[in-house]
Amino acid sequence: MIRKLLRSLARFAPGHAHGRGHARGHDPKVHKASRIGIDRRLVSSGAIRTVEGLQQAGYKAFVVGGAVRDLMLGLRPKDFDVATDATPEDVQHIFRRARIIGKRFRLVHVLFGPETIEVSTFRAAAGDDHETDAHGRVLRDNTFGEQHEDAARRDLSINALYYDPLSDTVLDYHHGVEDLQSRRIRIIGQPERRYREDPVRMLRVVRFAAKLQFDLEAKTTEPIADLADLIQNVPQARLFDEMIKLLQSGQAFSGLQQLRRYGLHHGCLPLVDMVLEPEGSEDEKQQSLAFVKLALERTDQRVQQGKPISVGFLFASLLWCPVYRHWKKLEAQGMKSVPGLHEAIDQVIDQQLDRLSIQKRVVADLREIWLLQPRFEKRNGQAPFRLLSHLRFRAGYDFLLLREAVGQAPEGLGAWWTEFLEAEGEEHRAQLVQRTNTRQASSSSPRPRRRRRSKPAAQGDGLVLSEGGTES
Repeated sequence: MIRKLLRSLARFAPGHAHGRGHARGHDPKVHKASRIGIDRRLVSSGAIRTVEGLQQAGYKAFVVGGAVRDLMLGLRPKDFDVATDATPEDVQHIFRRARIIGKRFRLVHVLFGPETIEVSTFRAAAGDDHETDAHGRVLRDNTFGEQHEDAARRDLSINALYYDPLSDTVLDYHHGVEDLQSRRIRIIGQPERRYREDPVRMLRVVRFAAKLQFDLEAKTTEPIADLADLIQNVPQARLFDEMIKLLQSGQAFSGLQQLRRYGLHHGCLPLVDMVLEPEGSEDEKQQSLAFVKLALERTDQRVQQGKPISVGFLFASLLWCPVYRHWKKLEAQGMKSVPGLHEAIDQVIDQQLDRLSIQKRVVADLREIWLLQPRFEKRNGQAPFRLLSHLRFRAGYDFLLLREAVGQAPEGLGAWWTEFLEAEGEEHRAQLVQRTNTRQASSSSPRPRRRRRSKPAAQGDGLVLSEGGTES
């Protein structure tokens, strides 16, 4: 107990690395959390226990970032981050199940059953001594700092709020509460400098505006058109991660349109070019846009309903139309359907894999979804039952419904598989397959013909139908 008291007092001593009071002019505005719409019941027990454990050890600790933003908007956050003046080693010492991660900037994952709370130490303000590239992008920055510096380091005002669930207070250094209430996206600091430090911030600004359906402050967007080319200097892996976040935002198509509006799609995000400016004839372009728009609308619906999203399915949808266009060309040239599909897939993947930095497991998923498509047209014998047991059946079935909706699959095929999927028991499914096989046999059988005779038929002779001509 005495040790905790001494540690708490030491934090306010002059020169203490983590506990110095705010310099004049850095004091935040303090809000009563419950009065600005935050419901403590939406905060996870793991986040509360993390804040409580750090504060009891004599440190500052707050829920930060997107979780506070979502709480103010009345949403239940998917995950919680905590910021503190404790070092990663301090955090690891306080919690029994904690591990330090990261190289560029060390974080701590504190585990409570299945829940993981990410804990970061307050970061210092970006200074002139930080290593940057020729365009001003910060390359190395791993310095701990004070809370007001940490707030200034965050990109958007609405993401720079610090919530203490124990005292029911929110610390606001950059008018984030006001911006949330006004439904406004505003970058912290001088926009051009912030974008040069990290060009991905331009994508984040647009993504959050689309996701939250907020307005973008004019000052925040003004430099984007001139600086958009800086995104070409960002590693493809980071761009891929940002694209995944946009596609899973619940406003995916709107986000892509916003990227186009601010000139962030040409040359820097190849996938956006492919989606918004498809190749082919005018009819093919319209079909491609209709397919992608429908796929993203259904993805948005799943996000808004809290359902899981498959990254493999998302990229299968976005990259499908070039595959389909090439597949149909190969079929027109006389190649059989399945080999043609394999060749079309290989060509598109070879062209796009390096440009998009898609993970190999995602490529494997989308390839399986695509290769299932011809199999849905085989509805005889045991083929439907074998397909039903396939690991990717549900994703392939959902993909078939998208294709049918834009005229890329036979009309009624999706309804047949829906009936097959919802049939009660193997017997009912077998009956459906049998009825389908009978109809197909009937429609493909030749019409009955009279057999020529060399002499008039004798009295009592009947008409003889050609073999297989009896209709069911």
